[in-house]
Amino acid sequence: MQNESIQRQPYWSNTVAGIGLGLVLLAAYYIAGRGLGGSGALARSTAAIAFLFAPEHTGGMSYFSRYFEEGKIIMSDWLVFQVIGVFLGGLFGALTAGRFGKSVDKGKRISNGQRFFFASIGGMVMGLGARLARGCTSGQALSGGATLAVGSWAFMLALFAGGFLTAYFVRRLWI
Repeated sequence: MQNESIQRQPYWSNTVAGIGLGLVLLAAYYIAGRGLGGSGALARSTAAIAFLFAPEHTGGMSYFSRYFEEGKIIMSDWLVFQVIGVFLGGLFGALTAGRFGKSVDKGKRISNGQRFFFASIGGMVMGLGARLARGCTSGQALSGGATLAVGSWAFMLALFAGGFLTAYFVRRLWI
């Protein structure tokens, strides 16, 4: 469902966006003492929602117990605010590039329902992988890569190789 009323503008320059991202990463290290990454915010949100509906079960779960330490406010972690900032930054980018609107980007051989299904499955697999790896792609690539961590560089090479291999099998959906 492409919305033809949206007059698409060019994306931001890669150079400008890259410099901006680098400055945000530098600011994160300076202000918070930590790099960027977002999967922890989702874990905190999940713990807060679970506590809202089943507090008797959530506090005793070893996975969520670290979020319920005495005197801690679960949603006050800097990662939560970072994810809010990512949303606002994406909104700002879409508005300034004239790309804000309702549309579904997809190939001709795939329906909207299939696109949402595959995107949901992919998101769940990436989320599960991020929790198993104890960090997300942005944390590995940006923060780990910026500090020249060998494991982060190996992860990114494997991620790109996996992406290229997967693209071979799903590219017909985008043609």
